[in-house]
Amino acid sequence: MLSDVYNKRILELAANIPLLERLPMPDATVKAHSRLCGSTVTVDVTMAGDVVTGFGHEVKACALGQASSAIMAHHVVGSTAAELRHVREQARAILKDNAEPPEGKWADLAVLVPVRDYKARHASTLLTFDAVVDAIAQIEQRRSGQAVA
Repeated sequence: MLSDVYNKRILELAANIPLLERLPMPDATVKAHSRLCGSTVTVDVTMAGDVVTGFGHEVKACALGQASSAIMAHHVVGSTAAELRHVREQARAILKDNAEPPEGKWADLAVLVPVRDYKARHASTLLTFDAVVDAIAQIEQRRSGQAVA
C-alpha cells in the first residue's frame, strides 16, 4: 500500500532536511533530475583528499526524494568517496534486489524498504545518492587531470 511508502519516518525526514544552503565555492555541483516524476536535486560537494568536507543541496522532490536527501545530508560530511559509492549501491540494492538495509551510520536506509514495490518511485528515491557519487567522480577526474598536467 502506498501509505506504507509515505510512512511517519519518511515524512519526518522529508520535513527536516539538513544542509539546504548551497555552498559558495563547491569543488563540484551536480543536478540530478527524474524525468518520470519531475523531482530535481542539486548537490554541492567539497572534498579534502578522499573525504567530503562540505555539502549543500537544493531539493525539489517528492517526499521520498526529500527523505533520501535528508539521510544523505545527515551523514555525507566526513564520509569517504568509497563509502558513498558503497552507500549508493546499498540504496539501489535495497530497492532493486531486495537487499537488507545496512546497520550503523546508514541504518536510516531501512526506510526505503517499502519503496521496493513501487518502481516508479525508485528514480526520485535514488537522485541524491547518484548526484553525490557523480560529484565525487567529477572532483576525482579534475584532480587526476590536474595531476597529469
